[in-house]
Amino acid sequence: MKPIYNLLIAVLVFACQQKQPPSESTAEQINYLEESEEAFDQRMAWWRDAKFGMFIHWGVYAVPAGIHDGKETDFIAEWIMNSERIPIARYEEYARQFDPQEFDADSWMKLASEAGVKYIVITSKHHDGFALWDSKVSDYDIMDFAPYKKDILKSLSEACKKYNIKFGLYHSIMDWHHPQAQSINEPHYWAFGGENKSNPEFPNYLEGYMKPQLKELIENYDPAILWFDGEWVDDFTHEQGQALYQYIRELKPDILINNRVDKGRQGMQGMNAEGDFAGDFGTPEQEILATSSDLDWESCMTMNDTWGYDQTDENWKSTAQLVHNLVDVAAKGGNYLLNIGPTGEGLIPDASVERLQQIGKWLKINGEAIYNTQKLEKNYLQADSVRYIRKKGTDTFYVVKMGNLPGSVTFSHVKPAETADIKLLGYDKPLQWKFDKDRGVTIDIPKNIDLSYWENTRAWTFKIEHAEEVK
Repeated sequence: MKPIYNLLIAVLVFACQQKQPPSESTAEQINYLEESEEAFDQRMAWWRDAKFGMFIHWGVYAVPAGIHDGKETDFIAEWIMNSERIPIARYEEYARQFDPQEFDADSWMKLASEAGVKYIVITSKHHDGFALWDSKVSDYDIMDFAPYKKDILKSLSEACKKYNIKFGLYHSIMDWHHPQAQSINEPHYWAFGGENKSNPEFPNYLEGYMKPQLKELIENYDPAILWFDGEWVDDFTHEQGQALYQYIRELKPDILINNRVDKGRQGMQGMNAEGDFAGDFGTPEQEILATSSDLDWESCMTMNDTWGYDQTDENWKSTAQLVHNLVDVAAKGGNYLLNIGPTGEGLIPDASVERLQQIGKWLKINGEAIYNTQKLEKNYLQADSVRYIRKKGTDTFYVVKMGNLPGSVTFSHVKPAETADIKLLGYDKPLQWKFDKDRGVTIDIPKNIDLSYWENTRAWTFKIEHAEEVK
């Protein structure tokens, strides 16, 4: 029996040796900052086709909702801790009141789905440092510090799966609540005249607090996007940004990360300066690029004037303006990330709901001109009111006329084949048209057409099959 016993021991030792993972010193390290163009295109493919996302700014700032100690803030609501110079202990009182009993993740994502949204990005932690998940790194979160005691991100991530919506997370590099992230002697007041003195503890915050929280988010909620912000603080460096990008991609190689993970963003215009800055797409804020770009970009914009809920902000954009923005962004090859700011009770403001529903009705008919499309090689617009969009990889073009619809319209940047049909999406009959080499395509609009469907959006989409771009 002894020889057999020795043989079994030898076999087990050999098997264990074969199953041992390679050590860090021998394992191949992938440098995600040097990703091939092919791999990058594959990773970005779903996002490029999605075109329309929903930004959600929600947190403790929804409790004061733009008013502190009876005074309306002069700045955006989610910055109220900073703009009103609220001490940490006093702001924590608002956190103790954050109890959104009306929050229903399923109804939120049902609305998003009906609105035509393909992905969401919600604030996991904004600049005030409060976390919307059950973090084991800190107790300053929705489960341990607030009375709500439910994991908001968990319910939203599960609802996203139900409605086939990609789940994304915003995360602030800046943190007004954490002592290692605050400017020395001027905690969280630097943006409003306070002297910004470097905090030598910031690297410890980055490695010992922020990265562990990001690891929690990726492992527990499997986000498709990490959307960083607050990268402009002086203590955060370009080298740290590159290392952070690498760290996140090692945790989840196919995740998408915006350019605010690094220091390259050029102000609100949102695109990177020249250089080796990390990040997968640019982030114009509250504006749309003036022209198209060969780089990936996403325009994030509010429906009114503020990101977080502000009870005094009634300056709502019209549905028509929001749809026109979406069309303009798509024609220029970008994505449109449209924001909502829920209340402290967990309700989406009625004005936001109404606009999202109307956008959804428009996209139900016209969505083929937005999703899975590409910009034209040369001429994406004609005057201010016409945008051209191409169905990706086909000879089908869409021409969107915004504003009033006259008795006839003329388009000069697309030439249909002689046998091509031209249709107005939402109207079931082909339209009469003619082509002139000098004027382009002239389309006659039937006099008896019912235009009430387009009343709220004033965006008319003409579909031209079998056509070519006029360059």
